[in-house]
Amino acid sequence: MASVTLRGLTKSFGALQIIPDLDLEIADKEFVVLVGPSGCGKTTALRMIAGLEESSGGKISIGARDVTSLRPGLRNIAMVFQNYALYPHMNVGANIGYGMKARGESADAIKAAVAKAARIVALDKLLERRPKELSGGQRQRVAIARALVRDPDVFLFDEPLSNLDAKLRVEMRTEIRKLHRDLQATMIYVTHDQVEAMTLADRVVVMNGGRIEQAADPMTLYSRPANVFVAGFIGAPSMNFVAVTAVSGSAGPQIKLPDGGLLTPPAQFHTALLRLVGQPVIMGIRPEHLQESSDSPLLTMRVENVETLGSHRLLIGQLAGAPFTAQVQSGYSAVEGQSAGLSPDLSHLHLFDATTKLSLLGPQ
Repeated sequence: MASVTLRGLTKSFGALQIIPDLDLEIADKEFVVLVGPSGCGKTTALRMIAGLEESSGGKISIGARDVTSLRPGLRNIAMVFQNYALYPHMNVGANIGYGMKARGESADAIKAAVAKAARIVALDKLLERRPKELSGGQRQRVAIARALVRDPDVFLFDEPLSNLDAKLRVEMRTEIRKLHRDLQATMIYVTHDQVEAMTLADRVVVMNGGRIEQAADPMTLYSRPANVFVAGFIGAPSMNFVAVTAVSGSAGPQIKLPDGGLLTPPAQFHTALLRLVGQPVIMGIRPEHLQESSDSPLLTMRVENVETLGSHRLLIGQLAGAPFTAQVQSGYSAVEGQSAGLSPDLSHLHLFDATTKLSLLGPQ
Protein backbone atom coordinates (compact mmCIF):
# COMPACT_ATOMS: atom_id res chain seq x y z
CA MET A 1 0.00 0.00 0.00
CA ALA A 2 1.04 3.64 -0.36
CA SER A 3 0.29 7.23 0.52
CA VAL A 4 -1.46 9.61 -1.90
CA THR A 5 -0.44 13.26 -2.26
CA LEU A 6 -2.24 15.95 -4.25
CA ARG A 7 -0.34 19.20 -4.83
CA GLY A 8 -2.01 22.22 -6.45
CA LEU A 9 -4.43 19.96 -8.31
CA THR A 10 -6.79 21.84 -10.63
CA LYS A 11 -9.53 20.90 -13.07
CA SER A 12 -11.35 23.08 -15.58
CA PHE A 13 -13.83 22.35 -18.34
CA GLY A 14 -13.27 25.24 -20.69
CA ALA A 15 -13.89 28.44 -18.75
CA LEU A 16 -15.60 26.54 -15.92
CA GLN A 17 -13.21 25.78 -13.07
CA ILE A 18 -14.35 22.77 -11.04
CA ILE A 19 -11.35 22.45 -8.73
CA PRO A 20 -9.28 25.63 -8.30
CA ASP A 21 -6.33 24.47 -6.16
CA LEU A 22 -6.47 21.24 -4.16
CA ASP A 23 -3.80 20.14 -1.68
CA LEU A 24 -4.32 16.91 0.24
CA GLU A 25 -2.12 14.28 1.85
CA ILE A 26 -3.50 10.79 2.53
CA ALA A 27 -1.30 8.59 4.67
CA ASP A 28 -0.43 4.97 3.95
CA LYS A 29 -3.24 2.67 5.25
CA GLU A 30 -5.55 5.63 5.96
CA PHE A 31 -9.28 5.53 5.16
CA VAL A 32 -10.23 8.98 3.88
CA VAL A 33 -13.74 9.96 2.80
CA LEU A 34 -14.38 12.91 0.49
CA VAL A 35 -17.83 14.28 1.23
CA GLY A 36 -19.86 17.27 0.11
CA PRO A 37 -22.92 18.32 -1.85
CA SER A 38 -23.43 17.49 -5.52
CA GLY A 39 -21.05 19.45 -7.72
CA CYS A 40 -18.47 20.07 -5.00
CA GLY A 41 -15.67 18.36 -6.96
CA LYS A 42 -15.24 15.20 -4.88
CA THR A 43 -15.90 12.71 -7.71
CA THR A 44 -13.80 14.73 -10.13
CA ALA A 45 -10.91 14.62 -7.67
CA LEU A 46 -11.27 10.85 -7.29
CA ARG A 47 -11.37 10.34 -11.05
CA MET A 48 -8.19 12.41 -11.44
CA ILE A 49 -6.45 10.21 -8.86
CA ALA A 50 -7.63 7.17 -10.85
CA GLY A 51 -6.49 8.69 -14.15
CA LEU A 52 -10.01 8.66 -15.59
CA GLU A 53 -9.96 12.46 -15.76
CA GLU A 54 -6.93 14.45 -16.88
CA SER A 55 -5.94 17.17 -14.44
CA SER A 56 -5.61 20.74 -15.69
CA GLY A 57 -2.68 21.40 -13.38
CA GLY A 58 -0.87 20.20 -10.29
CA LYS A 59 0.69 16.91 -9.29
CA ILE A 60 -0.61 13.51 -8.11
CA SER A 61 1.77 11.16 -6.30
CA ILE A 62 1.14 7.60 -5.13
CA GLY A 63 3.90 6.71 -2.73
CA ALA A 64 7.11 8.02 -4.27
CA ARG A 65 5.76 7.82 -7.84
CA ASP A 66 4.53 10.84 -9.79
CA VAL A 67 1.49 9.40 -11.56
CA THR A 68 0.05 12.65 -12.90
CA SER A 69 0.60 11.71 -16.55
CA LEU A 70 0.26 7.93 -16.25
CA ARG A 71 -2.72 6.13 -17.76
CA PRO A 72 -5.00 4.34 -15.25
CA GLY A 73 -3.58 0.87 -15.85
CA LEU A 74 -0.10 1.98 -14.76
CA ARG A 75 -1.15 3.63 -11.50
CA ASN A 76 -1.78 0.36 -9.63
CA ILE A 77 -5.12 1.50 -8.23
CA ALA A 78 -8.42 -0.37 -8.02
CA MET A 79 -11.76 1.41 -8.31
CA VAL A 80 -15.20 0.32 -7.13
CA PHE A 81 -18.02 2.08 -8.98
CA GLN A 82 -21.56 3.03 -8.05
CA ASN A 83 -23.15 0.80 -10.70
CA TYR A 84 -21.03 -2.35 -9.99
CA ALA A 85 -19.98 -2.62 -13.70
CA LEU A 86 -20.30 -6.43 -13.76
CA TYR A 87 -20.43 -8.56 -16.90
CA PRO A 88 -23.94 -10.11 -16.93
CA HIS A 89 -22.94 -13.16 -19.01
CA MET A 90 -20.13 -14.16 -16.63
CA ASN A 91 -20.48 -15.89 -13.29
CA VAL A 92 -19.13 -14.39 -10.06
CA GLY A 93 -15.77 -16.13 -10.31
CA ALA A 94 -15.22 -15.01 -13.89
CA ASN A 95 -16.18 -11.43 -13.03
CA ILE A 96 -13.73 -11.34 -10.14
CA GLY A 97 -10.87 -12.77 -12.17
CA TYR A 98 -11.54 -11.01 -15.48
CA GLY A 99 -8.86 -8.36 -15.03
CA MET A 100 -6.21 -10.97 -14.26
CA LYS A 101 -7.26 -13.00 -17.29
CA ALA A 102 -7.06 -9.91 -19.52
CA ARG A 103 -3.49 -9.32 -18.27
CA GLY A 104 -2.56 -12.85 -19.30
CA GLU A 105 -1.96 -14.29 -15.84
CA SER A 106 -1.96 -18.05 -15.37
CA ALA A 107 -5.12 -20.02 -14.66
CA ASP A 108 -3.69 -21.26 -11.35
CA ALA A 109 -2.86 -17.72 -10.20
CA ILE A 110 -6.32 -16.51 -11.17
CA LYS A 111 -8.02 -19.39 -9.36
CA ALA A 112 -6.05 -18.81 -6.16
CA ALA A 113 -6.59 -15.04 -6.19
CA VAL A 114 -10.32 -15.36 -6.91
CA ALA A 115 -10.76 -17.91 -4.11
CA LYS A 116 -8.92 -15.67 -1.62
CA ALA A 117 -10.87 -12.53 -2.58
CA ALA A 118 -14.18 -14.40 -2.52
CA ARG A 119 -13.48 -15.66 1.01
CA ILE A 120 -12.68 -12.15 2.23
CA VAL A 121 -16.03 -10.78 1.00
CA ALA A 122 -18.01 -13.96 1.84
CA LEU A 123 -18.79 -14.94 -1.75
CA ASP A 124 -16.92 -18.25 -1.85
CA LYS A 125 -20.19 -20.24 -2.06
CA LEU A 126 -21.63 -18.06 -4.85
CA LEU A 127 -18.88 -18.24 -7.47
CA GLU A 128 -21.05 -20.02 -10.05
CA ARG A 129 -23.94 -17.56 -9.89
CA ARG A 130 -24.59 -14.87 -12.50
CA PRO A 131 -25.04 -11.18 -11.43
CA LYS A 132 -28.80 -11.33 -12.05
CA GLU A 133 -29.05 -14.04 -9.35
CA LEU A 134 -27.45 -11.81 -6.70
CA SER A 135 -28.79 -9.11 -4.39
CA GLY A 136 -27.51 -5.55 -4.67
CA GLY A 137 -25.20 -6.04 -1.70
CA GLN A 138 -23.79 -9.25 -3.18
CA ARG A 139 -23.15 -7.54 -6.52
CA GLN A 140 -21.26 -4.79 -4.75
CA ARG A 141 -19.17 -7.40 -2.95
CA VAL A 142 -18.30 -8.91 -6.33
CA ALA A 143 -17.09 -5.48 -7.46
CA ILE A 144 -15.00 -5.17 -4.28
CA ALA A 145 -13.54 -8.67 -4.76
CA ARG A 146 -12.61 -7.78 -8.34
CA ALA A 147 -10.68 -4.81 -6.91
CA LEU A 148 -9.01 -7.01 -4.28
CA VAL A 149 -7.41 -9.38 -6.79
CA ARG A 150 -5.49 -6.49 -8.33
CA ASP A 151 -3.46 -6.12 -5.09
CA PRO A 152 -3.45 -2.35 -5.62
CA ASP A 153 -1.55 0.40 -3.85
CA VAL A 154 -4.81 2.33 -3.34
CA PHE A 155 -8.52 1.45 -3.33
CA LEU A 156 -10.90 4.08 -4.71
CA PHE A 157 -14.66 3.95 -4.02
CA ASP A 158 -17.06 6.14 -6.01
CA GLU A 159 -20.39 6.28 -4.09
CA PRO A 160 -20.54 2.46 -4.02
CA LEU A 161 -23.60 2.20 -1.76
CA SER A 162 -25.92 4.79 -3.29
CA ASN A 163 -27.92 2.18 -5.25
CA LEU A 164 -28.65 0.05 -2.18
CA ASP A 165 -31.63 0.26 0.15
CA ALA A 166 -31.19 1.68 3.66
CA LYS A 167 -30.74 -1.68 5.41
CA LEU A 168 -28.17 -2.90 2.90
CA ARG A 169 -26.25 0.38 3.11
CA VAL A 170 -25.83 -0.12 6.86
CA GLU A 171 -24.66 -3.71 6.34
CA MET A 172 -22.23 -2.78 3.57
CA ARG A 173 -20.77 0.10 5.62
CA THR A 174 -19.90 -2.44 8.31
CA GLU A 175 -18.36 -4.79 5.74
CA ILE A 176 -16.25 -2.08 4.09
CA ARG A 177 -14.97 -0.82 7.44
CA LYS A 178 -14.06 -4.38 8.46
CA LEU A 179 -12.36 -4.88 5.09
CA HIS A 180 -10.18 -1.84 5.77
CA ARG A 181 -9.23 -3.13 9.21
CA ASP A 182 -8.35 -6.55 7.83
CA LEU A 183 -6.41 -5.36 4.79
CA GLN A 184 -4.79 -2.28 6.34
CA ALA A 185 -5.18 -0.71 2.91
CA THR A 186 -5.12 2.89 1.73
CA MET A 187 -8.71 3.74 0.80
CA ILE A 188 -10.28 6.89 -0.66
CA TYR A 189 -14.05 6.93 -0.65
CA VAL A 190 -16.45 9.45 -2.18
CA THR A 191 -20.01 9.99 -0.95
CA HIS A 192 -22.60 12.73 -0.59
CA ASP A 193 -23.96 10.96 2.51
CA GLN A 194 -22.45 12.45 5.66
CA VAL A 195 -23.61 9.44 7.73
CA GLU A 196 -21.47 7.19 5.52
CA ALA A 197 -18.57 9.58 5.88
CA MET A 198 -18.81 9.75 9.66
CA THR A 199 -19.15 5.99 10.19
CA LEU A 200 -16.45 4.84 7.75
CA ALA A 201 -13.60 7.32 7.80
CA ASP A 202 -10.41 7.72 9.78
CA ARG A 203 -10.52 11.25 8.37
CA VAL A 204 -13.28 13.12 6.56
CA VAL A 205 -12.53 15.77 3.94
CA VAL A 206 -15.48 18.15 3.57
CA MET A 207 -15.50 19.79 0.13
CA ASN A 208 -17.46 22.71 -1.25
CA GLY A 209 -16.99 24.44 -4.59
CA GLY A 210 -13.86 22.41 -5.35
CA ARG A 211 -12.18 23.50 -2.11
CA ILE A 212 -11.53 21.73 1.18
CA GLU A 213 -13.57 23.36 3.94
CA GLN A 214 -12.15 21.12 6.68
CA ALA A 215 -10.31 17.81 6.96
CA ALA A 216 -10.43 16.07 10.34
CA ASP A 217 -11.56 12.97 12.17
CA PRO A 218 -15.35 12.56 12.39
CA MET A 219 -15.75 13.67 16.02
CA THR A 220 -13.71 16.83 15.45
CA LEU A 221 -15.95 17.76 12.51
CA TYR A 222 -19.02 17.21 14.68
CA SER A 223 -17.83 18.96 17.84
CA ARG A 224 -15.47 21.59 16.40
CA PRO A 225 -16.62 22.56 12.87
CA ALA A 226 -14.36 25.16 11.28
CA ASN A 227 -17.15 27.21 9.72
CA VAL A 228 -20.89 27.49 9.13
CA PHE A 229 -20.78 25.27 6.04
CA VAL A 230 -19.18 22.32 7.85
CA ALA A 231 -21.40 22.84 10.90
CA GLY A 232 -24.53 22.71 8.75
CA PHE A 233 -23.39 19.81 6.57
CA ILE A 234 -22.22 17.46 9.32
CA GLY A 235 -24.92 16.12 11.61
CA ALA A 236 -28.46 14.88 11.05
CA PRO A 237 -30.71 16.73 11.55
CA SER A 238 -28.61 19.75 10.64
CA MET A 239 -27.38 22.30 13.14
CA ASN A 240 -29.69 25.25 13.85
CA PHE A 241 -28.38 28.75 13.20
CA VAL A 242 -29.71 31.89 14.89
CA ALA A 243 -28.59 35.49 14.28
CA VAL A 244 -27.55 37.01 17.64
CA THR A 245 -25.52 40.00 18.84
CA ALA A 246 -22.40 40.09 21.01
CA VAL A 247 -22.93 42.32 24.07
CA SER A 248 -21.00 43.18 27.20
CA GLY A 249 -22.62 41.99 30.43
CA SER A 250 -21.74 42.67 34.05
CA ALA A 251 -20.11 39.24 34.39
CA GLY A 252 -18.49 39.22 30.96
CA PRO A 253 -19.49 38.93 27.30
CA GLN A 254 -22.93 37.58 26.42
CA ILE A 255 -25.00 37.03 23.31
CA LYS A 256 -28.33 38.76 22.82
CA LEU A 257 -31.11 36.67 21.28
CA PRO A 258 -33.62 38.06 18.74
CA ASP A 259 -36.29 38.33 21.47
CA GLY A 260 -33.94 40.27 23.75
CA GLY A 261 -32.97 37.35 25.99
CA LEU A 262 -29.36 36.90 27.02
CA LEU A 263 -27.14 33.81 27.04
CA THR A 264 -23.72 33.50 28.65
CA PRO A 265 -21.58 31.30 26.40
CA PRO A 266 -18.74 29.05 27.60
CA ALA A 267 -15.49 30.75 28.63
CA GLN A 268 -13.60 29.71 25.49
CA PHE A 269 -15.66 32.21 23.47
CA HIS A 270 -15.13 35.21 25.76
CA THR A 271 -11.96 36.63 24.19
CA ALA A 272 -13.42 36.52 20.67
CA LEU A 273 -16.78 37.97 21.79
CA LEU A 274 -15.11 40.93 23.53
CA ARG A 275 -13.68 41.95 20.12
CA LEU A 276 -17.15 41.72 18.58
CA VAL A 277 -19.27 43.60 21.13
CA GLY A 278 -22.17 45.28 19.34
CA GLN A 279 -21.66 43.21 16.19
CA PRO A 280 -23.75 40.35 14.77
CA VAL A 281 -22.72 36.77 15.50
CA ILE A 282 -24.15 33.45 14.30
CA MET A 283 -25.16 31.06 17.07
CA GLY A 284 -25.26 27.35 16.26
CA ILE A 285 -26.90 24.63 18.32
CA ARG A 286 -27.62 21.05 17.27
CA PRO A 287 -31.17 19.66 17.69
CA GLU A 288 -29.89 16.95 20.03
CA HIS A 289 -28.43 19.59 22.37
CA LEU A 290 -31.81 21.13 23.13
CA GLN A 291 -34.25 20.03 25.77
CA GLU A 292 -37.84 20.95 26.48
CA SER A 293 -38.30 23.60 29.16
CA SER A 294 -41.71 24.83 30.31
CA ASP A 295 -40.31 26.98 33.16
CA SER A 296 -38.31 30.04 32.03
CA PRO A 297 -37.18 28.64 28.65
CA LEU A 298 -34.20 30.37 27.06
CA LEU A 299 -35.54 29.79 23.55
CA THR A 300 -39.08 29.66 22.17
CA MET A 301 -39.79 28.11 18.78
CA ARG A 302 -42.97 27.95 16.71
CA VAL A 303 -43.76 24.28 16.04
CA GLU A 304 -44.96 23.57 12.49
CA ASN A 305 -44.50 19.80 12.37
CA VAL A 306 -43.84 16.98 14.83
CA GLU A 307 -42.07 13.79 13.73
CA THR A 308 -42.28 10.83 16.10
CA LEU A 309 -39.27 8.53 15.70
CA GLY A 310 -39.76 6.08 18.55
CA SER A 311 -36.88 6.96 20.88
CA HIS A 312 -37.42 10.69 20.37
CA ARG A 313 -39.49 13.32 18.58
CA LEU A 314 -38.39 16.07 16.23
CA LEU A 315 -40.04 19.46 16.56
CA ILE A 316 -39.69 21.27 13.24
CA GLY A 317 -40.57 24.92 12.86
CA GLN A 318 -39.08 28.38 13.21
CA LEU A 319 -37.28 30.54 15.73
CA ALA A 320 -36.99 34.27 15.04
CA GLY A 321 -37.96 33.67 11.40
CA ALA A 322 -35.25 31.05 10.79
CA PRO A 323 -35.77 27.28 10.34
CA PHE A 324 -35.31 25.48 13.63
CA THR A 325 -35.41 21.83 14.75
CA ALA A 326 -35.35 20.37 18.25
CA GLN A 327 -34.91 16.75 19.29
CA VAL A 328 -36.94 16.06 22.43
CA GLN A 329 -38.05 13.04 24.43
CA SER A 330 -40.74 10.86 22.90
CA GLY A 331 -43.18 11.73 25.70
CA TYR A 332 -43.04 15.48 25.08
CA SER A 333 -46.49 16.58 23.93
CA ALA A 334 -45.78 19.42 21.53
CA VAL A 335 -48.69 20.74 19.48
CA GLU A 336 -48.34 21.77 15.84
CA GLY A 337 -49.14 25.44 15.39
CA GLN A 338 -48.17 26.36 18.95
CA SER A 339 -44.97 27.43 20.71
CA ALA A 340 -42.48 25.21 22.52
CA GLY A 341 -40.04 26.35 25.21
CA LEU A 342 -36.49 25.01 24.96
CA SER A 343 -33.19 25.32 26.78
CA PRO A 344 -29.87 24.71 24.99
CA ASP A 345 -26.97 22.81 26.49
CA LEU A 346 -24.53 25.74 26.45
CA SER A 347 -21.52 23.43 26.69
CA HIS A 348 -22.34 22.43 23.09
CA LEU A 349 -22.88 25.97 21.81
CA HIS A 350 -21.19 27.06 18.57
CA LEU A 351 -20.51 30.69 17.60
CA PHE A 352 -19.41 31.94 14.18
CA ASP A 353 -18.30 35.30 12.80
CA ALA A 354 -21.25 36.71 10.84
CA THR A 355 -18.96 38.07 8.10
CA THR A 356 -16.37 35.34 7.56
CA LYS A 357 -18.64 32.46 8.71
CA LEU A 358 -15.62 31.03 10.57
CA SER A 359 -15.81 29.57 14.06
CA LEU A 360 -14.90 32.03 16.82
CA LEU A 361 -12.74 29.28 18.31
CA GLY A 362 -10.41 29.42 15.32
CA PRO A 363 -8.92 26.44 13.44
CA GLN A 364 -8.61 23.09 15.20
